[in-house]
Amino acid sequence: MLLKWGGIIPDAPDKQGRTPLAWAARMGCVGIVKMLLGREDVIPDTADNHGQTPLSWAVVNGHRGIVEMLLEREDITPNTADEDGRTPISWAARIGLEEVVKMLLQREDITPDTAENNGQTPLSWAAANGHLGVLKILLERRDITAKTVDKGGRTPLSWAAANGHRGVVKILLEREDITPNAPDKQGRTPLSWAARMGREDVVKVLLEQGDVAPDTADNNGQTPLSWAAANGRRVVLQMLLKRDDITPNTVDEDGRTPLLRAAVNGSEDIVKILLDREDITPDIADEDGRTPLSWASGNGRVGIVKMLLEREDVAPDTADDWGQTPLSWAAANGNSRVVKRLLEREGVSPETADEDGRTPLSWAAGNRHGGIVEMLLEREDVAPDTTDRDGRAALSWAAECGHSRVVETLLKRCRINQDIVTTGLTSQTALIHTSKKTHVGSQKRPLEEQSSPPRSASSGSSTGTFPAMPSEQPQPSKRSRAS
Repeated sequence: MLLKWGGIIPDAPDKQGRTPLAWAARMGCVGIVKMLLGREDVIPDTADNHGQTPLSWAVVNGHRGIVEMLLEREDITPNTADEDGRTPISWAARIGLEEVVKMLLQREDITPDTAENNGQTPLSWAAANGHLGVLKILLERRDITAKTVDKGGRTPLSWAAANGHRGVVKILLEREDITPNAPDKQGRTPLSWAARMGREDVVKVLLEQGDVAPDTADNNGQTPLSWAAANGRRVVLQMLLKRDDITPNTVDEDGRTPLLRAAVNGSEDIVKILLDREDITPDIADEDGRTPLSWASGNGRVGIVKMLLEREDVAPDTADDWGQTPLSWAAANGNSRVVKRLLEREGVSPETADEDGRTPLSWAAGNRHGGIVEMLLEREDVAPDTTDRDGRAALSWAAECGHSRVVETLLKRCRINQDIVTTGLTSQTALIHTSKKTHVGSQKRPLEEQSSPPRSASSGSSTGTFPAMPSEQPQPSKRSRAS
């Protein structure tokens, strides 16, 4: 009806650059598309502001009839790329539209191996998303490169392995032009990706290949075994450990072994499997001098601490590069159950001071861990008035953070001179400092209900627990001071 009125421009774009034909193709309105294509004043290949043509929109939304109608025209370019570099066949392969892919490939002027802006080709997308039918159709053509790499250095096999598409992986591995160990720009092989993501079926298929190197390290020095241990992939770990060409004690660029990474993240079953091996060395320290026991203690992994303390080849009091022992980390981070187990172990000194002169008692008092303070003070070999490098005792730290319960506990020990403890901030006594802190706190809520972020001995930093990475288990970062 509107087209019969004078003054109507049938090909007028809107502010997004989309013409009536583009909208009709996008929404699947076959009759309207046919009507518009019948007019001489309609350009059927006009791209919108994002570079998408009516053909592109029809493909994206799976409107086969409209795709077929458009491809019959000679004034349609099937290889037009949008702003992301995606062609209609790239969209079809990505979504898994087999029939649409076949239609597009019937055009003699089609370029089926065009890479988009990130370097991924239609084959790469089909492999990444597990579209087996599309993959087979594309691999039948001679103008398709099966081992093409994107801008991250990843091949179709790498994407399929990471996303757990066993069928796609098997088909690709049957080809002579596929390199199963090809690393990406991070140095990760398809097996590394599969192990990291816990793709058990894919790991099995890859390990059955005679030319797969199962112990290849990436740019950070992490092997497939390291990734499996770090992310708690128990079945994958067991598969890898059955092989003779796996090194269980391999260290990455940060000096971290698979056991250490498992201890950090609290994967008890992984730690147990590794500790059951005769060739495991459980006390290897990372580049910051922290052992698996140190990490497990700092992060409150009680079960792992128990397993490690039962071994004779684990030194329970090893200090890291900052002089902090496992007990120091546990006390600083408020892990009371770990503190209890460490204190029960022979060879653990509760008075070991770190490079700042701070003892486990000092850390517990300064971080408001009253239960641990009481636990430590029950021992005869703990001196409550030991001072650190700045001359501050545990009472000083407790007074600064306003923890009255800890201050009262410390004051009960007769060796403390309550009038001369240096706060490190002013010349006030610890009692006056506590009184002021308590007064301020009482205006908000009782001190016992407040929580205080840990404080460091000098410049201030964070605790020993690390945040999680997207889509996988937490990884230990560079060392942050217990506080």
